[in-house]
Amino acid sequence: MTLRRTFPMSALALALAAPAGLAQSPVAPATTALRCGAMIDVDAGRRLGPHTVVVAGDRIAEVRAGHDPVDGARVVDLSGHTCMPGLMDMHVHITSETSRDAYSEGFRLNPPDYAFRSVVYAERTLLAGFTTVRHLGDDGVVSVSLREAIAQGLVRGPRIFSSGKSIATTGGHADPTNGWARRIMGDPGPQEGVINSPGEARKSVRQRYKESADLIKITATGGVLSFAKNGQNPQFTVEEIRAIVDTARDYGMKVAAHAHGDDGARRAVLAGVDSIEHGTYLSNDTMRLMREKGTWYVPTISAGVFVGEMAIEPGYYPEIVRPKALAVGPLIQKTFGRAWKAGVRIAFGTDAGVFPHGRNAREFELMVGAGMPPMAAIQSATRNAAELLGESATLGSITVGKLADVVAVDGDPLEDVTRLGSMAFVMKNGVIYKSP
Repeated sequence: MTLRRTFPMSALALALAAPAGLAQSPVAPATTALRCGAMIDVDAGRRLGPHTVVVAGDRIAEVRAGHDPVDGARVVDLSGHTCMPGLMDMHVHITSETSRDAYSEGFRLNPPDYAFRSVVYAERTLLAGFTTVRHLGDDGVVSVSLREAIAQGLVRGPRIFSSGKSIATTGGHADPTNGWARRIMGDPGPQEGVINSPGEARKSVRQRYKESADLIKITATGGVLSFAKNGQNPQFTVEEIRAIVDTARDYGMKVAAHAHGDDGARRAVLAGVDSIEHGTYLSNDTMRLMREKGTWYVPTISAGVFVGEMAIEPGYYPEIVRPKALAVGPLIQKTFGRAWKAGVRIAFGTDAGVFPHGRNAREFELMVGAGMPPMAAIQSATRNAAELLGESATLGSITVGKLADVVAVDGDPLEDVTRLGSMAFVMKNGVIYKSP
């Protein structure tokens, strides 16, 4: 008998999509000196004057005040720009993107189709200045293959931390058969990310670990874009969520909880999740509980605003979705403003994919519009995001010894936060992907 090893089609698609010039991992020059006109110190919360960031290989080797020469270094002149750490988006769906055809495409497209598309979305995200993302939910195959292809230098994109398939309950948000005809609906279980007991919850976490996920995502309440009427009802018991959290801890994984409704969000916080995503209807009491337990809030205002805008267009969303989108759109920014004032820990996240990839920086404008100072908004996408990921030792600030993820914009983003939407320079792991 001949033993033949098979590979996921998504991995094949990514390999075929690799640009010829990136067949091997990009290699950074021995030393690069970035002459920054100004630099944002996210740990101190200050914009500093002219600095030189010295990069050796994929690490930050030195941070100097001024622009003194660096022997033997390639010099990149960013004297008219403000340098800052690579930005980090803690909630994206990098393997898909909104369109009028998104619902029908689920029946027509195969994993390789999504894989080829994801290559485009990944590069667009990186060139927008987002060097790290947390991908929260797909089929459990494409995002993991994309993560590996990027890490190997086969395609251009941000560093990815993937949850793989989201965990849901039967009929809940992220049940992959919602809205299907009864004859093909079936009864998906833990392997497909659908659970209905603490025992099944533990099995589903272990399945995600088996599939090489980096973290766990659950859908603690109904959702806006799922083919279901209720967008905010609780969909897990506290016991089920606690089983997920405890099992995830055994495997060194954190847990992100999609939650619009307050009851489901509160159950998730009580059960010990690391972050609440969206949080549209969070009450002041739940915010106090989040602050007490140190639960992060990832607001995704951009997605809420976008779905509210698109719900007005006839035919863009199914009729069962439109009322939910119209309700959430106007609320999510106000909820974020209350959470910021209440002292809830906030990490930057957009839900990109619900809106077109590459427009992630719009979130900064919406956060500042709700009352958050520009520096705090930038910290949420750098220092705070790294802490949520558990990667503060290597990411989140321009600090000696950390990975050389550095981006730059023209002028001062603290005076005009919309400048973050026009990224002039992008370096990830010491490799320059975009330069003035």
